[in-house]
Amino acid sequence: MTTETQTLREWLLSETPTSRRHARLAAFYKGWLTLRANHMAMIGLAIIALLIGTAMFAPLLAPHDPFVQDLAFRLQPLGTEGHILGTDSLGRDILSRMIYGSRITLYIVALVVMIAPVAGLLVGTIAGYAGGWTDIILMRITDIFLAFPRLILALAFVAALGAGIENAVLAIALTAWPPYARMARAETLTIRSSDYISAIRLQGAGPMRIITKHIWPLCISSLIVRVTLDMAGIILAAAGLGFLGLGAQPPSPEWGAMISEGRRFILDYWWIATMPGLAIFTVSLAFNLLGDGLRDVLDPKDSTS
Repeated sequence: MTTETQTLREWLLSETPTSRRHARLAAFYKGWLTLRANHMAMIGLAIIALLIGTAMFAPLLAPHDPFVQDLAFRLQPLGTEGHILGTDSLGRDILSRMIYGSRITLYIVALVVMIAPVAGLLVGTIAGYAGGWTDIILMRITDIFLAFPRLILALAFVAALGAGIENAVLAIALTAWPPYARMARAETLTIRSSDYISAIRLQGAGPMRIITKHIWPLCISSLIVRVTLDMAGIILAAAGLGFLGLGAQPPSPEWGAMISEGRRFILDYWWIATMPGLAIFTVSLAFNLLGDGLRDVLDPKDSTS
């Protein structure tokens, strides 16, 4: 078994790949080795994996029903009669609500990631490749969105669309796409003038095929790094909307809404707001650590290590 593992490792580390599949697997393995050598990135990856596992197995991990109220046990401190992190003002178990709240956090992050980077990539590559008035119009629209602070613009969209987690996701996505558009445009401007693209154009490839088959794949690595680093901002924006009562609505155990409820008791019953606040801090830090590690792997020219 050791010999087979060593042979596989040598095959993956080969400097002369024998096929396209071999080259992809070798690049992936070398990237994994680089990421694994970054201990802080691995800590971030472990925290994110723990978050995903917690969300998946929330019914098994939560010691209590997160929605059941028991006023006889309201505002109990940490470790009281099976309530490891105490209870809130309605007697609900804080740990259970945080565990179920991880599902809402991942739900928001996943939806925003499926909308904002895709929209930004589409706008940026079209603007960069087409140029002319198309570029001017799309980039001026992007500048308008960038002129407003993200949370303020998200508040405006939520106020217009109405409170709710889906509207909060849409509002965050509508405010998150401009940086991706800027990045995609910059890379497209560099790529479109290369000999590689000129050769493809001479072979008869149309603009849409060039963009989707040859420009997008070259933008993906930078996009992944930017998305990972932006996760903290997305989580904070979602928590901010929840804190203001414009995101997930009660009795949903969203972390921002839990902090909003606990602020009334922050001096005497600090754990109600502190525990979900620590969860937001930890997950945001994890995404930042992982993003830094992925930047070293996927965009070495920007690495300072």
